[in-house]
Amino acid sequence: MASEQHRPDVAEKRAAWTVKQAGLDPEKLIFLDETWAKTNMTRPRGRAFRGKRVIDYVPHGHWKTTTFLAGLRTTGLVAPLVVDGAINGEIFVAYVKQVLIKELKPGDIVVLDNLSSHKRAEAREAIETAGASMLFLPPYSPDMNPIENAFSKIKWSLKSTKERTLDALWKACGKLSDLFPESECRRFIRHSGYRYC
Repeated sequence: MASEQHRPDVAEKRAAWTVKQAGLDPEKLIFLDETWAKTNMTRPRGRAFRGKRVIDYVPHGHWKTTTFLAGLRTTGLVAPLVVDGAINGEIFVAYVKQVLIKELKPGDIVVLDNLSSHKRAEAREAIETAGASMLFLPPYSPDMNPIENAFSKIKWSLKSTKERTLDALWKACGKLSDLFPESECRRFIRHSGYRYC
């Protein structure tokens, strides 16, 4: 956990969020975030027979990094998108207008971290036009965003598949977004402190 969580101002915001989220309908929440995926991903540990060394090979110095965006609802992972490179405000607005908007229903609440690209006025307008709203998590609080658990599972799976081309990595990301049954999504949400799920 971030040591900043113990600062009085951050601790106060985290406590206020805990009280506020208790009154939210979990069925209306969409936790949105992004993570990276690279073509040099591999498991950091392995197994071998006693006395034998585990050996694996990864590209050194020549890999591609992509950004994987998605939302997490109680029913599953929604609105997945893979983009080449890092995210910025322009890409985020395009994602909201072209991908996320299709998943939103009136009354939905999109929950995001405090990344500056998430705070673009155009993104807020598009979400509100769909009848939904936005809430921002307290700073230094990834533990309050259940999609982080889903991303952990996605990264572990990508490390196992060891995709070495961008095309293969993108296809693998697309397949992995289907691996989240409702029961697991609800567990992720409960684990992040949302008790009414």
